[in-house]
Amino acid sequence: MNPYPDWLNPGDNAWQLVAATLVGLMSIPGIAVLYAGIVQKKWAVNTMLMAFTGFSLVLVVWVLWGFKMGFGEPMKLGPGILESFVGKPRSILGTANQGQAVIPLLDGAMPKFRFSESTLAYFQFVFAAITPLLFLGSVVGRMNFKVWLIFVPLWSTFAYSINAFLVWGGGFWGQAHAGASSLFSTGALAVSTETLEIAALAPDPRLEKILEARMKGYEGDSCGECGNFTLVRNGTCLKCDTCGSTSGCS
Repeated sequence: MNPYPDWLNPGDNAWQLVAATLVGLMSIPGIAVLYAGIVQKKWAVNTMLMAFTGFSLVLVVWVLWGFKMGFGEPMKLGPGILESFVGKPRSILGTANQGQAVIPLLDGAMPKFRFSESTLAYFQFVFAAITPLLFLGSVVGRMNFKVWLIFVPLWSTFAYSINAFLVWGGGFWGQAHAGASSLFSTGALAVSTETLEIAALAPDPRLEKILEARMKGYEGDSCGECGNFTLVRNGTCLKCDTCGSTSGCS
């Protein structure tokens, strides 16, 4: 008898946990040691404490209300962008989050997750936590430690969580443009920002070809000989997979 639910895939779950832990290690001790090593000696301990406390504060915010603000049910504050601007803040403490992970506004628009909501919350948490630590280097020696303790929870709540919902939680920015939404739903997350802008803002036939070419791994430029968008980089050259011509070689 299998004691685990049918939707749980051990491989998917394990990889999510391992990948998230690796990102977490980049924060603590990674960034803490890095920044402590590049500041003046008198600021080293303070810098490490700022990194540790920043990471910990985001965890508190994320568990108590941040995760659901970024990946939960929409609050529906009004028409337009306000209808899917932010999720309802709610705690994920307890056993209720051991069911299958789901992002409500994206349910049905992407493959089902095969791990629990707690795994998804952990995975998303490490990215939420490393973000304020990345810009910690710009405020070391400029921001008071007590101010940092206030700033991190506020920033995580009103900047990160809201933007996470708008972009990755199925919010307005993810829904407004079918081109961008389809890219996220098919898993093409590595497409550049420039490509997303092309899909969302300029439904031009040529630009659609550029987008399609980049999704297939091509450079996105047209060949000067045959006009096809099948150029691949070969060292300093661009080679066309269709006709074999090269350009830009030095």
